[in-house]
Amino acid sequence: MTSNSKSQIKSKHRVTNHGEVFTNEREVNGMLDLVKNETERLDSRFLEPACGTGNFLVEVLNRKLAVLKQKYKKSLPEYEKYGVIVISSLYGIDLLEDNVEECRERLLKIFEKEYISLFKHDFNSKYVTVLKFILSKNIVSGDALTMKDNKGKPLIFSEWSMPYNDSKIKRKEYSFKDIFSPTLLWSFSTDSDTGERVILPNVYKDHPIINYMELANHE
Repeated sequence: MTSNSKSQIKSKHRVTNHGEVFTNEREVNGMLDLVKNETERLDSRFLEPACGTGNFLVEVLNRKLAVLKQKYKKSLPEYEKYGVIVISSLYGIDLLEDNVEECRERLLKIFEKEYISLFKHDFNSKYVTVLKFILSKNIVSGDALTMKDNKGKPLIFSEWSMPYNDSKIKRKEYSFKDIFSPTLLWSFSTDSDTGERVILPNVYKDHPIINYMELANHE
C-alpha cells in the first residue's frame, strides 16, 4: 500500500484494523526501476492489488506521461487517443473506499494537469470525463485475496483496447477470479494477429465497439 504523504501510516487505528502501512517513495521507484522498460510502454498494464492511495500507480503514470508528451505533444488527437491507452492500463484494488477514491482523484488530477499544460486552449472537459469513467472501472474497492468486492460480489475488471488504431475502443469485462484461475473457466481462441492458439478467461461481459468519447455518456 502507498500514500501521498511522507508518513507510512495514516493512523494507528488503520494499522491495527486493516494492516495499512504505506510504501515510501524511494522503495516505489526502486521496485519500478526493475521493470523500467515496461513502465515506459504506453500500453503495458499494471495492477496494484493493495494500491492504497496510489503511489505505485502515480509513478507509473508519471513515467508514461513523460513518454506520451515526448511522442505526441504536437498532436492533440494522438495525445488524447494514447492518453486513453495510458489511463486504461492502470489497475488497482484496495480494501478501503477512501483510498480508492483518493487514488482515482490523484491519477486524474495528474493527467489533467499535464493535459492542460500542453493543450490549454483546446482543453476538453468531456475528455476528462472519459478518463474518470475508465478509472472508476479500473481502480476498485475489494479484497485481492478473496477476489471479491466489499459487498461480497466478484471483483470485475475491464480490458480496454483500440483494435483499429483509431478513436474506437473495445471493452471486455472479466472477473478477477477467472483471470487468475486457469481451469475450466478458460477457453481456447486464436490470436487474430499471429494466428496462434491462445487460452483466454471467459468474458464476463462484452461491450460493443464505440468511439471512446462516448464513454463520457456512461454511468
